[in-house]
Amino acid sequence: MSEPRSTPPATALVTRRVRRGRAMEFERLMAGMQAAAAQFPGHMGGFLIPPEPAEQGCYRMLFAFATEAQLQNWMQSRERQQWHRRIADVTHAGAATRVLSGLETWFALPTARTRLPPPRWKMAIVTWMGIFPLVLLTSNTIAPLLGSLIHPLLVSMLSTGLITVAMTWLVMPALVPLLSNWLYPASA
Repeated sequence: MSEPRSTPPATALVTRRVRRGRAMEFERLMAGMQAAAAQFPGHMGGFLIPPEPAEQGCYRMLFAFATEAQLQNWMQSRERQQWHRRIADVTHAGAATRVLSGLETWFALPTARTRLPPPRWKMAIVTWMGIFPLVLLTSNTIAPLLGSLIHPLLVSMLSTGLITVAMTWLVMPALVPLLSNWLYPASA
């Protein structure tokens, strides 16, 4: 049994626009960059999302790490800078980088390589499965107790705060692995 995680995983989402006719070279370079990232502590995986036809060569890359500190170690590394210099030749200037954590990482499996996220309808069902019992529990226990003592706005703030904490650190870390075969079916 694994130890509970004290910090949420962190994922960097990098968006780059590839020069016309250089997509295959870019994809090869990104495979090398992902392999380099895999050598860093805390690396959980990553993948390259090819552009949709209307996006004119706009690729997205994900790099997932067990903690934000480990992600920052990769992001600030000399190895990453060297890969960026190579990639600069095949891309337009101006990569956009976003670090995702908290709610956005609910659907990251801690022991598996990062995969494409499940369909939104599946994420919505699993999120509802976690929120429904928590709302039911807080509205029938905590809210009535506190309702006679403090303003209803404060009751709502406390209840939703407790639900958010429970979803992030207790419910979703239990539900996602439990339902992983349904969320992430093996590809044919």
